[in-house]
Amino acid sequence: MRSRGVAWSLSFASLAAAAAILFAFRDNLDKAHVALVFLLVVLASSASGGRVLGVAIAIAAFIIFDWFFLPPYNTLLLRNPLDWVVLVTFLITSFVAAELLYRARAERAAVERAEALREADKLKDALLASLSHDLRTPLTTIKALAHELKPLGDERTLIIEEQADRLNRLVTDLLDAARLDGGALPLELNAADDLLGAVVQHVSGRPDRNRLKVALDDPSSLSLGRFDFVHSLRILANLVDNALKYAPVDTPVDVTGGLDNSEIVFRVADHGAGIPATEQERLFTPFYRPAGRVADAGSAGLGLSIARRLAEAQSGTLRYSDRHGGGSVFELRLPAALTPR
Repeated sequence: MRSRGVAWSLSFASLAAAAAILFAFRDNLDKAHVALVFLLVVLASSASGGRVLGVAIAIAAFIIFDWFFLPPYNTLLLRNPLDWVVLVTFLITSFVAAELLYRARAERAAVERAEALREADKLKDALLASLSHDLRTPLTTIKALAHELKPLGDERTLIIEEQADRLNRLVTDLLDAARLDGGALPLELNAADDLLGAVVQHVSGRPDRNRLKVALDDPSSLSLGRFDFVHSLRILANLVDNALKYAPVDTPVDVTGGLDNSEIVFRVADHGAGIPATEQERLFTPFYRPAGRVADAGSAGLGLSIARRLAEAQSGTLRYSDRHGGGSVFELRLPAALTPR
């Protein structure tokens, strides 16, 4: 507030000083000289104090111009009606100049903020990548030592391994979040049934693996797509893990895949509680957790956010919809390989 008051004071002082100097040479000056000097004061005021100050100085200069420099002097009346053209033109020019200068400064500030955000984002990604790499080495060592101690019969070694795996997943999420800003992923020709088979293999070691029901939309045809196999498997594995974790234990999780025009579509459907309509827009944001869910659920809340970004990096989409009869449906769409069936 103090700097703003100083700018206003200096601007009006500059206007008064300019008027005093011009008044001393009034008999030898043309109207254009006065208008140009006052216009410079308006521009300087706009640059230092903003648009409002520039407009205020322009109005004050308009009155001074009329009172002291246009006959009859010391009155707001004008002897020559054409002088109104000079005054109005000066006022409009001052307003336009103040507005343009304000917009130019605002655009420059926006560019500087955007550049600062980009630099901060690069620094964040570099820090995440560095921390993730540095954390993986001790995690690998901890898990290896726990595995070596397992034959001794200490059940705590199993807990150590499980927690090391959990931390490793968190580190992987952080690393992928940093990597995904690098651009699109390379796409290769893959078959839908191969990816679904890999999903089955992913859950083969789980005690609840029989809950997973996998099928092709059209088993008689070969559904081919262009996608990154490893990252697409990670998307589906994340969706399946969530469904098995949060849906009732006595309900199946259905995974299907097949062609839909120019896309290959995978759907993961469960019979869980679903997502409230008010929460669905935030479902794929980083660190999101549905209302009422326990804070420590074995993840950092990055899984769905990374899954969607992995899909988009392959020119695909990942969407959520409510399942008819209750539950959730996550639909992954990837580019299809348009080859004859």
